[in-house]
Amino acid sequence: MRPVIVTGFLILAHLWLSYAWDGKHGNRNAASHLWSTFIINNAADMKPSQVELFFSGFCAVSGSPVRPNDYNRYLLTLPLVSGEGERTGAMHYCCWPCVCDSQDFIRVDTLTIPTNHGPRQYHFAVVGNPCENEEALHKPFHQPFYGGRDTTLAREAREVRCINGELAGATMSDHGFVIISMFFDLPIDGSLTVTNPATDFQMQPGRVSDYNGVQVQHEREYAGWCEDRANNGYNSGMGEIFRKVAEIAPIVIQPQIASTDL
Repeated sequence: MRPVIVTGFLILAHLWLSYAWDGKHGNRNAASHLWSTFIINNAADMKPSQVELFFSGFCAVSGSPVRPNDYNRYLLTLPLVSGEGERTGAMHYCCWPCVCDSQDFIRVDTLTIPTNHGPRQYHFAVVGNPCENEEALHKPFHQPFYGGRDTTLAREAREVRCINGELAGATMSDHGFVIISMFFDLPIDGSLTVTNPATDFQMQPGRVSDYNGVQVQHEREYAGWCEDRANNGYNSGMGEIFRKVAEIAPIVIQPQIASTDL
């Protein structure tokens, strides 16, 4: 389905409705690869700014719709899959635990996509391909929260399906990883200024900081909460669902070896 090209919130509303019409398997858990493919497949009809707005309308970790604003934009520094270091960017999340899961499993890669202003290279949030070990989707595990029951990823993340070893509906990045969202650029060399300098060195979840004119929540504010969440069995946010999907085939980055003259 081609999106009706409108502006602002109506673009996001169309994205959400289009997904509701197209989804066939019951839930959006860990299904952000489908949001991403929907946008990329329709990007040729959109301005770059509209493509970027679409990508801000869902959570990469949970797969839930998100209405983007300054309070759900998080600043992260994540490894590049190329082994060339790290990249700082932003993502919109449905809730703070997604920060922790991103730090553990999401990496950054590139892909050039068409727009109605010509091809554009973007940085994307990526994870490994769970269909490298399809059997893991059917392996029972105990979910201690949300009712405490034995279940499988095939049941809890129904859009994570494999066809001949490939993740159904996924778009792959330049290095062959599953795209689950855009990793949004931020102003180059932005200096971070917190709203309350008196508490610069104290973690304060929910605090909004200024990054060269862009309002963000810095990932470092959640370090303590992420540690507590891990110690309590990932009992908030998506719980273990995204994590169990992502850990089937975690991205292993090979560091680049600098060449030397012989």
